[in-house]
Amino acid sequence: MTEQALALRATGVRMEYRDPATRERLTAIERMDIEIPEGEFVSIVGPSGCGKSTFLKIVNGLLPATEGEIEIKHSKGGSDHAMVFQDSSLFPWYSVQRNVAYGLACRGVKRKEAFARALPFIKLVGLEGFESKYPYQLSGGMQQRANLARALTVDPELLLMDEPFAALDAQTRELMQVELIRIWSEAQKTVLFITHQIDEAIFLSDRVIVMSARPGRILADITIELPRPRDLDIKRTPRFVEYEEQIWRLISKQLSVGPEAAA
Repeated sequence: MTEQALALRATGVRMEYRDPATRERLTAIERMDIEIPEGEFVSIVGPSGCGKSTFLKIVNGLLPATEGEIEIKHSKGGSDHAMVFQDSSLFPWYSVQRNVAYGLACRGVKRKEAFARALPFIKLVGLEGFESKYPYQLSGGMQQRANLARALTVDPELLLMDEPFAALDAQTRELMQVELIRIWSEAQKTVLFITHQIDEAIFLSDRVIVMSARPGRILADITIELPRPRDLDIKRTPRFVEYEEQIWRLISKQLSVGPEAAA
């Protein structure tokens, strides 16, 4: 049997920083070793301040790790990774189509071609007919759809998502979870997803990685053996509830370990 190719390998990733007030060196991440095969959807959960968002920023290249190595498979003709943030990062003076095409423009693609290449992804995320609208004319969920389309347009090998639905109301958040599963299955991208919501992680993922309180390390790497395609009704099944209880027990034991710090 052929071994599945990896989209991401993190080896011995450690992160220290200096507290600006005390000048003391603090360890945010003790050690992270993760392998994610191509096409897999992996979520990271853990207590506030455990370093999950810090780890994602290291993978994204926004922060340099103190130690360790990150390897991301390079995409043929595309980008090796793209990021979707929690807050809307759309340019308010750009239309949806121009926002979605922005990553291509940054890569030197001419506007006409970039606009044409953006259209299939606008359709994929359910924004067909809104190409000429501006961010202020969109709901929060629609803005995140546009953010997702922009990330997908550059054809990334790995899609990084940092709590992308945290600012949405509960109902919209659940609808976006269903939409993300649909988009992921059609786009066939590898996803590394950060969330505080245990049920969200289980619903979306092939695997859920549980981190300890600071300094962050991996407590468990849980394979989610729930059938796909999934709809919201699966959240009420006994197996889903068992996963919730298993992950919550791991996290709850960490809540009294130490003071919270920014993730």
